Amino acid sequence: MLLNSSGDEDPSFAAVLAEVRARSGEFERMKCVPRDMVDKFRKIGIYRALVSPRFGGDGKSPAEFCRMIEHISAADGSAGWVASFGAAATYLAALPLETLREIYANGPDVVFAGGLFPPQEARRTPDGLRVSGRWQFGSGSPGADLIGVGISVKDDDTGGLPRTAVMPASKVTIRENWDVIGMRGTGSHDLIVDDVLVPEAWTFIRGGVASLEEPINRYPSMALAAQVLAVVGLGVARAAIGELNGGLGGKVSIVGGPKIIDRPQVQIDLAKAEMRLRSARSWFYEMTEEVWALACAGRPVEAGRITLLRLAAINAAQTGARVVESIFKLAGTSGIYNIHPLSRQLCDALVVGQHAFLSPGNYQTAGRVLMGGEGQPGFP
Repeated sequence: MLLNSSGDEDPSFAAVLAEVRARSGEFERMKCVPRDMVDKFRKIGIYRALVSPRFGGDGKSPAEFCRMIEHISAADGSAGWVASFGAAATYLAALPLETLREIYANGPDVVFAGGLFPPQEARRTPDGLRVSGRWQFGSGSPGADLIGVGISVKDDDTGGLPRTAVMPASKVTIRENWDVIGMRGTGSHDLIVDDVLVPEAWTFIRGGVASLEEPINRYPSMALAAQVLAVVGLGVARAAIGELNGGLGGKVSIVGGPKIIDRPQVQIDLAKAEMRLRSARSWFYEMTEEVWALACAGRPVEAGRITLLRLAAINAAQTGARVVESIFKLAGTSGIYNIHPLSRQLCDALVVGQHAFLSPGNYQTAGRVLMGGEGQPGFP
């Protein structure tokens, strides 16, 4: 439950959650969260949450933002994933101040999406950078105002991090080819740009130094990018447990067995799932608040602590997937039907854990950093 400033449940947020639940199947069929729903996310503050107050933003903490995304994800995983890109305001903060003033000239509720890989070579001209190419995984692009694409520029020292060229969404062609088993409603289509001129002041290095000296810009931006995706898995897992605790638990077996809720193994495994989810969630928010306190105090966040923050996000995503899988198995044949929420929740949770930021492949790098070794660009 999200509370307003008076400590009561926020009715506007609750109304949006109810609509997301009701339209979950629609998002799946459309393969995107439509613009009218994105506009409702604007109205409840998703896209201004992490924008600087100097531009009219709410200046929320990472934990506050993550809780918003977690609640939306419990209503629908794809909707939570799309909403999570409200955190892109922390990427955009690496743009020059004058560019940021232009972006937020009409208010802080700017929707940004992007596809960074594979980076495409941009040609430098006296007027700016000429950008052309095709990029994958443009999540949320159908509802975006601005779109960023990954570029490489000759003799550009980015420290191994991708440079992003930002342009109006109208300059980008969205090739609707998103065809996957989970997170089907994220609209993660290919992006195509054909010879668009982008001023260099409209490019930034993702994970680079911010132009704003504020606590949210001292918080590690790449870690936050992983966190806002990982928390989607926590929300989906909570929804799956809710399915078992709800009407599904009272279902009687067609072969004459006891109700699902009366089976000892179901009771044991449900308790374990609850324990694992709460443990992963607790560590996730513990590390978030710990690092946020350092950022607010203006103290540096060392590599080892950022690595723990990244590990807490990876653990959240992987635990969320395991929890949903365990609930799916307990539900018997109910979850195998495409119309049942558990079917979608299982696929969504598995896809969260496949993301490059959150996959088990990160464990080796994390261990190397914890032992005093070097990480890699973007990690930690």
